[in-house]
Amino acid sequence: MSPEQAWAELTRQNTLDWCRVIKSITFTSPAPYGVGTTRRAQLAPGYAQLSERFFCWDEDREAGTYRNAFYVEQSNVPSLRRFGELSEVEPSGGGCRFTWSFAIEMGGVMAKTSRFALPITQKTFATLETDTVKHFSKLS
Repeated sequence: MSPEQAWAELTRQNTLDWCRVIKSITFTSPAPYGVGTTRRAQLAPGYAQLSERFFCWDEDREAGTYRNAFYVEQSNVPSLRRFGELSEVEPSGGGCRFTWSFAIEMGGVMAKTSRFALPITQKTFATLETDTVKHFSKLS
């Protein structure tokens, strides 16, 4: 899969619909997307909602490199203090490499019981990875 194809899949309306832990992702800003773009994420089964704002959006079609990053502006998850995500797509061999990085800071009870929260968080991110690898392998 080319970097352009991967980027298109990651930046389309309702992206990540292949992930079991995500119910929906909706861009709330009009295309074309860039710095300042907003979107709303609803996590499965639908209780947790996040409002996200992109502070980085770089597309170099000539080089085949793409990058964006957002932070959560609002959340109805009481224990979520801060969350951010960085996505990078670059050429690699005959296809592309997708690097996905997350930063999370929990507060309240979850921060105090991190030894219990950590396995849940790790399982959630492992599910995102598994579902995404499976989805992109079908498209290649």
